[in-house]
Amino acid sequence: QVQVVQSGGGLVQPGGSLRLSCATSGSIFSQYVMRWYRQAPGKQREWVASITHNNRATYSDSVKDRFAISRDNAKLTFYLQMISLKPEDTAMYYCNLGSLASNGAWGQGTQVTVSS
Repeated sequence: QVQVVQSGGGLVQPGGSLRLSCATSGSIFSQYVMRWYRQAPGKQREWVASITHNNRATYSDSVKDRFAISRDNAKLTFYLQMISLKPEDTAMYYCNLGSLASNGAWGQGTQVTVSS
């Protein structure tokens, strides 16, 4: 069973930056589609970004041009680099390793709080 471990997150001031990481084990890491989601209090979980096995990245409109998703197949890790953070980016962030057709294993979640 695939295990996914998240790290990063924390408290940052508006305009600041953070990087989230999502590490896993498994010999077929390079074949996964990797996705980041977030869920703010009282709201539904929303998709943030995805990266395919051939490094095609897509983003939600709310984070486009501020967030960057990337992967390091050698380290079995993928990342979400976040810049120009806004208070509305405050949420629990989750990573997911899946396929083109569906989600798969979830990370445990990591809190991002943007506040002065």
